[in-house]
Amino acid sequence: MREDPFLARLGINVPYEWWPAAALLKSFEAGGFGWVQIPAPPASVLRSPRESLEHASAVCAALDTTGLDVVVHGPGVLTAGARDDDRAFEGLLSYAAEAGARAVVYHGRNFPDAPDGEDLALAETRSLARRAALAERLGVTIAVENLAPVFPGPERLGHTPMLLRTLCRRISSPALGLCLDLGHAHVVAESRRAEIRDLIEPVLDSVVLFHLHDNLGARRSGSSRPDLDPLRLDLHLPPGEGTLPWTTIAPSLRAHRAPLILEIHPPHRPDPTALFESTAGLLSTPAPSAAVS
Repeated sequence: MREDPFLARLGINVPYEWWPAAALLKSFEAGGFGWVQIPAPPASVLRSPRESLEHASAVCAALDTTGLDVVVHGPGVLTAGARDDDRAFEGLLSYAAEAGARAVVYHGRNFPDAPDGEDLALAETRSLARRAALAERLGVTIAVENLAPVFPGPERLGHTPMLLRTLCRRISSPALGLCLDLGHAHVVAESRRAEIRDLIEPVLDSVVLFHLHDNLGARRSGSSRPDLDPLRLDLHLPPGEGTLPWTTIAPSLRAHRAPLILEIHPPHRPDPTALFESTAGLLSTPAPSAAVS
């Protein structure tokens, strides 16, 4: 199964606050994964060149025991356009380059759909244009991730993938693209009573990275399980454990070239081999004949 070139693009995340020790990384590689996503240290470390370099060097040493390709996920609260956060963002790019990462993930347009959100969005656009120029020099790609509400609540600008595609197109840098999070898109699509393909198909030309995980959508039917939080939307379950229509979107994923990183929360993740094999089998399942490939 691992000989399929598509499967070489599958990766897995190191959960937040977990250290990417060599033994953990080797277990990912032994399980079949070719990519790994590392959580960046907090912004306070990224703003300190000495501490950031020390941290990145240790990560790099662990990674050197494997052949894994690397993505770094920036701090979730990082906001381009804020003075201190801009310093941390530049530190994040330098950190990624030192660790040998191909890309960094950034939560884009994480603002309310309100007048003050427009001002924040303008500052973010200007900041990302400057950070993208630095990323080009460092050989790192900034992957702007679409978001979703963790619990039921109002939408934010970053919940719309097409808006993020417009942001990337406006800046027009080869070092800037989308991280299309399919679990997040599933929640948002169901909350809008739309098809997930309507959110993802129009932006595929700007995608440089995918995040894969499952959930129960917007949970409009009140669906619940005793092992899950009864209200949480962003559950980060293994693919196939929720209601995301994987066989419908699998052809688009297989036809693409971007890496596919599994983001599975620790309480729900099986061992790496089982997770790799179940995901590979799910994404290799032919779509129903009525689906658009």
